[in-house]
Amino acid sequence: MIRFLKALVLLPVAIVVVLLAVANRESVTLSFDPFSLEPAFSLVLPLYAIVFGAVALGIIVGGIGSWLSQGKTRASARHHRREREKLERETAQLRTFPPETAGPAYGGATALPAPR
Repeated sequence: MIRFLKALVLLPVAIVVVLLAVANRESVTLSFDPFSLEPAFSLVLPLYAIVFGAVALGIIVGGIGSWLSQGKTRASARHHRREREKLERETAQLRTFPPETAGPAYGGATALPAPR
């Protein structure tokens, strides 16, 4: 079922990507110098390559931002995992001791007879 849903989503996306690449094969100049007519550094690339590169860069930057924002959650999970492991070790160690004998809790003296 998951494989079908994945294909149901990815197939239209793949079709759109191929159509975008075929429709935008024209070369464009990518320059990072907006003030110069003849930039020192420029690339001539197909438009679809620039669009795909921008999308990939956005995915990478978004993933890094998401990872950094979840730092507190990961630290809390690590802390709770360590505490749980410590308590499990302590529980296992306490289970190795024999149970205490059930004796009187008032010092071992005999009880007084019940009133008549």
